[in-house]
Amino acid sequence: MGYLYCQAPGHDDIPALVALDQLALGGLWSAEGYGREIDSPNSCLLMLLHRPDGSEGAEGDLSTASMADPQISANLVSANSVSANLDRATLLGLGCYWAILDEAHITVLAVDPRYQRRGLGKWLLVNLLKDACHRDLTRATLEVRPSNSLALALYESFGFETLGRRRRYYADGEDALIFWQNSLKNADFGDLLRRQRQRTISRLERQGWQISGEKMSVNRTWNRTFES
Repeated sequence: MGYLYCQAPGHDDIPALVALDQLALGGLWSAEGYGREIDSPNSCLLMLLHRPDGSEGAEGDLSTASMADPQISANLVSANSVSANLDRATLLGLGCYWAILDEAHITVLAVDPRYQRRGLGKWLLVNLLKDACHRDLTRATLEVRPSNSLALALYESFGFETLGRRRRYYADGEDALIFWQNSLKNADFGDLLRRQRQRTISRLERQGWQISGEKMSVNRTWNRTFES
């Protein structure tokens, strides 16, 4: 199926980020917003990329659910057309957190609808939390819809707990649960993160993905490299 790897974006990648945002999030951030995230000293923005291994293209494994949705199919044309900017890699997902004092505030976790429910969102979360630990942050937080049972289960599997609620947080009036993981520096969390990383790698490899050992290019945000 090809190689998976995480990489920090540059400004040339903004069209691909916006296309995936429209596809998976309905237009959460603009091109200007992604530009600010790339430049911000307090933001860690990661792309999840797929590079074909030569046996098939990135389009060769579509879910029937996405093919049945004409709006998703139309948006995919746009997303695929800008993926050429990623040097023959296809953007499958993106994740972001803001470093605020000792806290990683996870702001975005999104996967192309064709590839959801396969462990790719979990792989992005593993990489975001690993980066936060490397930055010596001590806790992580995020907002999530109470109705999003899959997201709730994902975050709870990493030890996140509900510690508050924001009333009518979303545009449609739904509340947001405030999730916290307060133990990033604890040895128990380090063990949990390693277990989740290995389980996710095993799940992805069973589907035919290969986890690339290559390092990310220098992240302009952190001026460092990160190995997936």
